[in-house]
Amino acid sequence: MVVVQNLGMPHDSWRHTESVTVPSVLGLHIRDAAQVAHQAGLTLAQPNPDGPPLAALTWPDDYWITGQTPPAGTKLWRWDPLVVNWSPVPGGDEPNVREPRRPTPTPRLLTGAAQPDNDTAGLPPRST
Repeated sequence: MVVVQNLGMPHDSWRHTESVTVPSVLGLHIRDAAQVAHQAGLTLAQPNPDGPPLAALTWPDDYWITGQTPPAGTKLWRWDPLVVNWSPVPGGDEPNVREPRRPTPTPRLLTGAAQPDNDTAGLPPRST
């Protein structure tokens, strides 16, 4: 194996890839952090390399990135893992709640059509 020093990062001829600079993903939503890492040429990973993938641990809830290893500015090989720690989004509802935050309409009770209400829009009662 031939190792050549290239701008502070060794170049392995067997990897056939270049080095990339680690971006900062701290404070980003987990999905946004994955996009930033992908655009930089890295993949997000959870701290336990023997555990399930990050997507399996964070889907479908909302999480934000609270830590990353290595820190921003470090050089890694393209498509190496960027290990992140995460927490639930602050101020969020219970997990898996996807309801809108606007007030919901008042629920109406179903009434049977056999005996309609006599006070319907001021109409006279029906004759039989």
